[in-house]
Amino acid sequence: MHLHRRMWEQVTGQGIVRALMGIAIAPGGCTATHEAPFRPQEVCRSEALIIEQVSPNAFVHTSYKQTDEFGHVPCNGLVVRYNGETIVFDTPTNDSSAIELIRWIEDSLHCRIDAVIPTHFHDDCLGGLKAFHARGIPSYANNRTIELATANGMPVPQHGFTDSLSLPVGETRVTATFHGEGHTKDNVVGYFPSEHVLFGGCLIKEVDASKGYLGDANVDAWSGTVEAVKRAYPDVQVVVPGHGKYGDQRLLDYTIGLFRRP
Repeated sequence: MHLHRRMWEQVTGQGIVRALMGIAIAPGGCTATHEAPFRPQEVCRSEALIIEQVSPNAFVHTSYKQTDEFGHVPCNGLVVRYNGETIVFDTPTNDSSAIELIRWIEDSLHCRIDAVIPTHFHDDCLGGLKAFHARGIPSYANNRTIELATANGMPVPQHGFTDSLSLPVGETRVTATFHGEGHTKDNVVGYFPSEHVLFGGCLIKEVDASKGYLGDANVDAWSGTVEAVKRAYPDVQVVVPGHGKYGDQRLLDYTIGLFRRP
């Protein structure tokens, strides 16, 4: 077999030989064998923080918030990675959990954190923002989020945008976009197009969830906003809600139906 392979490489080149042998050529000239579909897996667990890998370069981080109405609530965020760089959507709920996440990204992923993007002004999105700022990590948010965080005495993101934001992470990009009001007046969603992962934050509900906290919501606009999200990302494969289990486009459909007016 090795003799035949050398002969083929001399005549046809390594690319064709490897293709015939079932070996793919990865970008940059490296070889990679065909792999089975990605299987999500938990990669970190402590009393305060759980991290689950949901695609090759996307990780859901879950911390907790104690509430009077809903009890001990798990709160999700997202870490996206590309070539040694990361961007974080939503901080953990407090600074100590945020420090734990930062350390895990640096020590386990061996990556730099380029930015953190809170998706609205509640503390389940930016409760740990001071820990990121203390490490010199810049933060970006909807201008309405900055206004509401300031007015409500919350940690305040450093850089604002009006409708949409696009930031580089490695050689690819992520976006944060305001599609309309829903859970709050300022809620944005994050998208990692290279792996078709949507971080919906609290605008998006897990399947079978209740409507949740509505104190700052625009219930009348909510369904239409999620319909706009669904149109904007037709190729989405993984949808991560602000609370509960991630899934696929069915989370968008469920949320639309939950808030659709009769």
